[in-house]
Parts: sequence; C-alpha cells; structure tokens
Amino acid sequence: MAFTNKGAAPTLPAPAGAGDGLKKNALGARDIVFMLVSAAAPLTIVVGIAPLALAVGGAGAPVIYVVAALGLGLFAVGFMALTRYVVSYSGFYGYISKTLGRVLGLGSGLTAWMSYNGIQIGLYGLLGIQADISMQSIFGLDLPWWLYAVVSIAGVWYLGWRGIDVGARVLAVLLTLETVIVAVIAVFVLAQGGAQGLGFDSFSPQAVFSPGFAAILGLGFSAFMGFEAGALYREEARDPDRTVPRATYISIAFIGVFYAFSVWVIVQAFGAEAVQAFAAGHLDTGDTAYIMAGQFAGELCVNVMSVLIVTSIFASQLAFHNTINRYTLSLSREGIFPQWSGRISPRYRTPSAAGAGQTMLAFACVAVFAAFGLDPFTQFLIWMNTPGVIGILFLQALTSIGVVVFFAHRKDRALRWYVVPSAITAAAVMCAVVYLMVANAELITGAPAGALLNTVLIAVAPAVFAAGVAAALILRRTRPELYRRIGQGRGE
Repeated sequence: MAFTNKGAAPTLPAPAGAGDGLKKNALGARDIVFMLVSAAAPLTIVVGIAPLALAVGGAGAPVIYVVAALGLGLFAVGFMALTRYVVSYSGFYGYISKTLGRVLGLGSGLTAWMSYNGIQIGLYGLLGIQADISMQSIFGLDLPWWLYAVVSIAGVWYLGWRGIDVGARVLAVLLTLETVIVAVIAVFVLAQGGAQGLGFDSFSPQAVFSPGFAAILGLGFSAFMGFEAGALYREEARDPDRTVPRATYISIAFIGVFYAFSVWVIVQAFGAEAVQAFAAGHLDTGDTAYIMAGQFAGELCVNVMSVLIVTSIFASQLAFHNTINRYTLSLSREGIFPQWSGRISPRYRTPSAAGAGQTMLAFACVAVFAAFGLDPFTQFLIWMNTPGVIGILFLQALTSIGVVVFFAHRKDRALRWYVVPSAITAAAVMCAVVYLMVANAELITGAPAGALLNTVLIAVAPAVFAAGVAAALILRRTRPELYRRIGQGRGE
C-alpha cells in the first residue's frame, strides 16, 4: 500500500470499487430513527430481557429504563454538540480520535468493532431459539437453532448489500409491527385491570431502592445499545447536522418510554407483589410475556408475538450489521484493516466487502458453537454479548470525556451552558454502570461469582482496547504516515 510522505495527512488510495463513497442523501431523520430503535429490539427486550430484570429487581424494574434514558440523554447532549464541531463518519472511533488523540482512538475503533460484532452475532442464538419456539407452536416443526441462524445471516447480508435505504424500509415495517403487538396486549391488560387493579407501585421509593435495583441497572442501559450509531450515517444522511441529532433524541425518548411502559404493563398483569417470584420461576422457559399475552389477549396474540419476536431480533441484527460495516469501512479507508474490506458496491453504493466479511464471521461463530453443542442462549448469546455491552458502555464514557476535553480547549466556541456539565455527568454515570455490570457479572453469565468465565468475559473489551493502544504506539514509531491517518477518515 503506497503512502505519500508530504503533508500532515497522507492520502490513502481509495479501495477498489470505492468510487465516490457511500450513497448520498439516502436517509432522512425518520429512516435513522427506525434503524436506531430497531437496533434496540423493543419486542426482544420485553420478551427476553425484561423478565430477568423483574426476577432480580422486582416491581421497580420499569424505572431502570427511565434512569437509562435520562443518563443516555445526558450523553447525547454532549455527543450531539460535538458532532456540530467535529466532522466524522466513523462513530466512536472518529470522535475519540479527534478529541483524545489517535492512540486512544485506535483502541476505541477496535473495541467498537469487536463490541458491535459480539452483540450482533450473539443475537443469532436468541433468534434460533425463538424461531424454533414459533415454528413448533404454529407448524409443529422442531429444527436445530443454528439452521434458523444461518437463514437469518443470509437475509441480513442481502438487505445490507442492497442498500441502507432498502434496509431502513424493511426495519420500518418490522418495528411498526412489533410496536403494535405490544400496544395491543397492553390495551387488553389495562382494560381488564391487570391482576389486582392498576397501580403505580413500580415507581414507589420502596420499589426503586430495593436491593436488586442497582444490580439490574446495567440491563436498562444495555437495552439502548445502538442508539448512538446515528453518527455513523452522517455520510448517507440528508442534512446530517439536523437529521442525526433529531433522530438520536427521538430514539432515546421512544425507547425509554416504550420499555418503561411495557415492563410496567407486565407488572400490572401479574401484580406488584407476585411479579418477581413469577418471573424468576419462568426464566428457564422464557415464557413470562407469552403467558401474559395468553391470559389477557388470547392464543392468537401469543402466536403473532412468537413470530414478531423473531422479526424483532432480525431487525436488530440488520441494524447492527449496517453499523459494523461502517466501522470496517472507516478502518479500511485508513489502512488499519485490509484494503479489500473497504470495497464499495458500484451498483448499490454499499460497503459490500465489509458486509461479506461480517457475514462470514457470523457463519463461523455459529458453526463453532453448533459443532460443540453449546447452548444458544446461556452460552452463545451471553458469551458473545457480555463483552460487547461492556465495550460500548466504556466507549460512551470515553466519548463523554472527549467532549469535555474538546470544549475545555476551545473557549471560543459558542456553547450552551449545560453541554459540558451534561458530558461530565454522563461520563460518571457510564463508569458507574460499567462497575455495576462487572460487580454483578454472575447475574448475567449464570456462573458463580469469581468464576474464570466471568473474568474472561469482563476482560475481553479492555484487552481489545489495550491491543489497539499498543498498535497505535507501534505505528507512531514505525509507520508515522499511517499513524497520522488514524481516526481522520477519508475526506473528513
């Protein structure tokens, strides 16, 4: 790979087939909202994750989503202010590089790439389980989970290859359907007064300050994974300075309200005093939300929900697939990843090589776990997701610190008074949530406290970050022309 040695930032050769870059003006604020909310997988959280929050935190579980929305709202205030002054199409990678330096930037880029891959690929285990449940209940078919995963991987690749705008339309349909089914079930529950009449015990001090509330706070933040990816779509967005912030704030507000309301409805369905024991007793079968739907809305709603949770997971995987591809493209453009991984489809203007690579990685991971007969939920999903969630929360904290550093050194910037205090608070909140996740890792992994498995899963994100930092230091000494490209992006 050739570099020019003159000037502050040598120009990398464009990847073959790159042309003029990704498709321009392909996304409006609504399209980005659909992708960000779909990444959070609303129905998947309600059916698959909320019962765990209820089992540990009890009736106060709905409040964790309110707290998470407020904390991430503070993060978004600083992050969106930064995007107005720092141009980047590289997400966390670009913004951290340009505020905290290239060394931390490369560590962040590799951590983001690993984290989103872990979250996205791990979801294939959950999809396989839910697809099998749905096919058994409707058609009586009992097929291996990995078969559904393989079909889903192929579908995600195809829609990602066809274009971000095509994927956004598909996500719009799927997100609308899963939101409607939750709303329909909620109407049935509330119309019938739940189990013991409607109440707001979930928001009482006794519920919020229960012993298990702090332990599950990390689950609330993990439910928002992917909302920050709007900045990655600036290259393809119409009027990105307006559409990206608007989409980000709308996404946080919608996700927070939707989750808090939906989990509160589950509390009403079983009663504030009984919901914790009921959810804990049904964690193994994962049917808490299905039982609620059957009792209040009938079997038809149960069957519809069993199908829509599969499409909900698929929508989330497609959204994360698009995010991963754009991180790969950024790292390829700057010479960190192989040049071929940055090739863009001349027909659809999509990062086709990155999509193909991510697809093959997903196939390989599914194949390994299936070959060893490992459980698709307690092992595949948990082992893949846990490092990813920790990594993203860490990057959110680091980005908030970058906001503070950036504006502290630029006193001339016209800035709202609350931006820097919001970023400082957000950084502290994210660090606290990471600590709570690490301290309560056994609640997520199911392994005993202090087990080697917990240590390994917790160490993955820091290890990848450290490897990126080390690589940047080596490049600074041995390949300064390549080092200067870190986090700068082609044409940024």
